[in-house]
Amino acid sequence: MKELTKAEEQVMQELWKLGKTTVKSIIDGLPEPKPAINTVSTIVRILENKGFVDHEKKGRGYVYFPIVSKDDYRSSFMKRLKKNYFQNSFKELVSFFAKEDKMGIDEFEKLMNEVKEDLDKEK
Repeated sequence: MKELTKAEEQVMQELWKLGKTTVKSIIDGLPEPKPAINTVSTIVRILENKGFVDHEKKGRGYVYFPIVSKDDYRSSFMKRLKKNYFQNSFKELVSFFAKEDKMGIDEFEKLMNEVKEDLDKEK
C-alpha cells in the first residue's frame, strides 16, 4: 500500500469520517485556512490514482468514497513505521512509546492486561 502525503492523509481522514461525500463536504471538515476547491479536487483525483478512493456520478457532480479502510491503512502504516524506524521490532516500538509518554509500571501493566483481554476476545 502506498504512503499518503500529509495533505492526502488529511483528506482521507475526512473521507473515512464522512463515507460517501462531495469535495465541498470534505473542505467543510478541514481546518482553517480552507484549501481551494481545485486543490482538494486534485488531491481526491490523486487518491483515486493511488487506489484509496473511488467515485460515482450523482447529478452533475461526483460523490467520493474510500475504498481502503482506515484500519487497513493504519496497519500498513504501523508496519512501515516498525520496519523503518524500529528495526522491525515490536518491542522497540512499544518501548519507544512507553518512554515517550513517560508511562509508569502500573499504567504499563494495566495496558498489557487490556491488550491481553482484547486478544482473548478475538480467539
